[in-house]
Amino acid sequence: MISLEHVTKSYTVGVPAVKDLNLQIEKGEFVFVVGNSGSGKSTLLKLLIKELEPTEGRIVVNGQELNTMKRKQIPKFRRGIGFVYQDFRLLKDRNVYENIAFAQRVIQTPGKQIKRRVPAMLSMIGLAEKYRSFPKELSGGEQQRVALARALVNDPNILLADEPTGNLDPKNSWDIMKLLEEVNETGTTVVVVTHNREIVNAMKKRVVALDDGAIISDEKKGVYENEN
Repeated sequence: MISLEHVTKSYTVGVPAVKDLNLQIEKGEFVFVVGNSGSGKSTLLKLLIKELEPTEGRIVVNGQELNTMKRKQIPKFRRGIGFVYQDFRLLKDRNVYENIAFAQRVIQTPGKQIKRRVPAMLSMIGLAEKYRSFPKELSGGEQQRVALARALVNDPNILLADEPTGNLDPKNSWDIMKLLEEVNETGTTVVVVTHNREIVNAMKKRVVALDDGAIISDEKKGVYENEN
């Protein structure tokens, strides 16, 4: 599902953000990516959605080679990937229903399908009764659930989450992780960048650790080791 072969990304000459990354993620895997600030985690995610181009190496995501992908093909490629951000990025002037529906309207999903799909997503995240609420009326945990529903409404094959619990308290953090696990159990490949050591160590998933732009460990049922 995701393949990086000898991938390096340098922002300035001689200063690689990631260097010589070799990483294979299979369909249906759940993978944590961990490491200190500046270790290359966010750069990795940006490479996977073709927001950044590698300086060297080959990237294949969802069966598509990103190195040779034309600019006009990028929007369609990204439809197969859901993305959840730490800061939610909800549209403040639209209610919960419209925030989720927006992701479908962008790709011109028929109205009947939107009316069927959005309520189903609201039920999945446990916010069916708040479909008319605006983001400012929701707690942080509720906003992140809406952001997750928006990322999933188009039924992506891959879900990328960049610090999805970074702004949440422990209870809401666990609620979001349980939702991500449920999504993974339906067959969606999930990649989560996180600093949350407690969650990583409790969930016993695959853990890829980065340091200074390089992979320093990759364990099938890994833990988030203490930082130096």
